[in-house]
Amino acid sequence: MSQTINKDMTFHQILKMHPDVAKVLGRYNMGCVGCMGAMNERLEQGAAAHGIDLEDLLRDLNALFEG
Repeated sequence: MSQTINKDMTFHQILKMHPDVAKVLGRYNMGCVGCMGAMNERLEQGAAAHGIDLEDLLRDLNALFEG
C-alpha cells in the first residue's frame, strides 16, 4: 500500500512515516523535529510560516515513498 503525505497532515504525523522525512525538512531549513508546534501544526501552515512552496515540499516528501 502506497503512503502519501498531504498538506493537512501534522508534522508529528509525517515525521513518523519515514526515517528520512526529517532530512527532507532540513533541506528546507525546517527544524520541525525539535519544534513544540510539530504536534499540532499542519504541513500547509508550516510551509506558509517559513515561506516555502508547498507543492515543492510535498513533491520531495512524497518522493521518499516512490520506488
